[in-house]
Amino acid sequence: MEKTIVNHSQPTEYYEVYVWEWPVRLFHWVNFFSIMILAVTGYFIGNPISIASISEASAQYWFGKIRFVHFVTAYIFVFNSVIRIYWGFVGNKYVRFNNFIPTSRKQWDEILDVLKMDVLQIREKATHSVGHNALAGFIYAIGFVIFLFSVFTGFGLYSAMTDSWFAGLFAWVVPAMGGDHAVRLWHHMLMWFYLVFMIVHVYLAAYHDYVEATGTISSMFGGWKFLRKKKQITR
Repeated sequence: MEKTIVNHSQPTEYYEVYVWEWPVRLFHWVNFFSIMILAVTGYFIGNPISIASISEASAQYWFGKIRFVHFVTAYIFVFNSVIRIYWGFVGNKYVRFNNFIPTSRKQWDEILDVLKMDVLQIREKATHSVGHNALAGFIYAIGFVIFLFSVFTGFGLYSAMTDSWFAGLFAWVVPAMGGDHAVRLWHHMLMWFYLVFMIVHVYLAAYHDYVEATGTISSMFGGWKFLRKKKQITR
């Protein structure tokens, strides 16, 4: 079986490619911190901590602060997602939405190749992509739909306790999904999906960074990837 993992001890010539523009990198990190804050505050909203105190409850208001942070972060999450949707149409070729939806035989073949390497571990020849590989792009597309579902369920619950016009747009969600309990359950399960998704995402980013040696992780800070000369790039 052919093995193409980079030998890091051998000197190699590289050239730089600017892959991730600053709006994409900003979206990535705002999204990361938003999800972390939403997960922590959402967990405490669903599982509040009992604090024994002799002071008046209104003087503490710690639970109200948690809810406030959760709601503000939710608005940031939505605004950040809107910017990313816009950039999916005007950004460079690596961030456009046609990279996320597999519409060609070549993309589906690449999905199978990456599955064989990342999941089944039966293929050692790495599939080199400058931007997202086809499988990653497809998973991100599915993840984005799930992110939108969390927005619908979250603001659907929020609409019952606010006069905000934006939250009011989602007032139909709760009755459509069978009531508050069902919507809360779905919203809670999505929190665990996010956390599992992030763990797998970080692992695979580090794995491909080592296998491909293109600076996958550092590119999300600076935007640049480093490609070996004479390497055959699939995308």
